[in-house]
Amino acid sequence: MDLSTLLNHPKLSRRFRLQYEEAQSRWVLLYPEGMVQLNPSAAEILQRCDGVRTFDGIVAELEAAFNAQGIAPEVLALLEEGQRRGWID
Repeated sequence: MDLSTLLNHPKLSRRFRLQYEEAQSRWVLLYPEGMVQLNPSAAEILQRCDGVRTFDGIVAELEAAFNAQGIAPEVLALLEEGQRRGWID
């Protein structure tokens, strides 16, 4: 996948399921071989990777929700890492 696809409509891979684990008090990505524990920021970003929202939309939504500015580089870094690890289609 190229960067333009990642920026248009990032989507969580069907191989992973994002869910909140009460036992660990955190969001996780579940997959057949195991689980990835997410920090709160990663969980907020990945919850918005639905294939409908654009990268810019995700950033704007996060900036509004958390009264933050200039977070696009961090969001992009997580999406690139998620793409590398197969979390993002």
